[in-house]
Amino acid sequence: MNATECKVDKLSVQKLLSAASGDAALLYLYIQSGNDPAQAEQVLHMTAGRYQCAAATLRQLGLWPEERPRFIPTGERPQYSEQDVRGAMERDTEFRSLYGEVQRLLGRSLNTEELKIILGFVRYLGLPADVICVLVCYCKDRAKQRGSLRNPSLRTIEKEAYDWAEQGIDTMERAGAFIQAQNVRYSWLRQISKILQIRGRELTPGEAKYAASWLEMGFDEEAVALAYERTCLNTGGMNWAYMNKILVRWNEAGLHTVSQIRSGDTKKGQKQAPRQLDADELAAIERLMQEG
Repeated sequence: MNATECKVDKLSVQKLLSAASGDAALLYLYIQSGNDPAQAEQVLHMTAGRYQCAAATLRQLGLWPEERPRFIPTGERPQYSEQDVRGAMERDTEFRSLYGEVQRLLGRSLNTEELKIILGFVRYLGLPADVICVLVCYCKDRAKQRGSLRNPSLRTIEKEAYDWAEQGIDTMERAGAFIQAQNVRYSWLRQISKILQIRGRELTPGEAKYAASWLEMGFDEEAVALAYERTCLNTGGMNWAYMNKILVRWNEAGLHTVSQIRSGDTKKGQKQAPRQLDADELAAIERLMQEG
């Protein structure tokens, strides 16, 4: 195993910290040191499941050394017919099983148009049945988090399915890594809403973009709360652009916790130490005192 000098840029460190995955960080350092990813499972004494999850996390973070193939739409989306659906139901046992599971997850029967959408997930997007079921569960959870009492429509799920396909989320490991990252992001946005005293509504897309960037920079909740306090004191209220400038400045200075920030403030406020008097100056002062 190579153990050459390994340099990790600041952004990559922030991404790894935000993922909160020790296995992903270990695998990243192993690969960055010039080692073969194919040997990592054995060398790092990881189980197959741990390795696959770590690798999927690095792919999700954009830190995997090889660019994975992604779904690229070509031409118009195919239009499936009722005959296509009937044929799939009659001859494809996996599709028939998938249809039943999606119905169970959504708690209702699916019509022909909805079955055409699911057929597109399989044939056009190339998503495996188990990934599609995870996708449906993910969309259900997101609907609940937004306060909806109803399950999402197949059109809503279809939009998410295309996003997954374009990001290369086509295995259970990649789906798990994506959902983990999204859960961390969602929890962070909820905490930011509490810190900023935003109640009764979700963050707007622009606000969420600011908040997500603070997570990527590596700030903790206390640091964000301190930035909010200083923003309110200096501007008389909440100002997203002003608060973001504070946090960007701290990030550029490498200050990400309250203790680091306060330490940096103390160093800034310290006055330069007075210069020591040399022997001639001390002698001159002594003569003046004697003459006085």
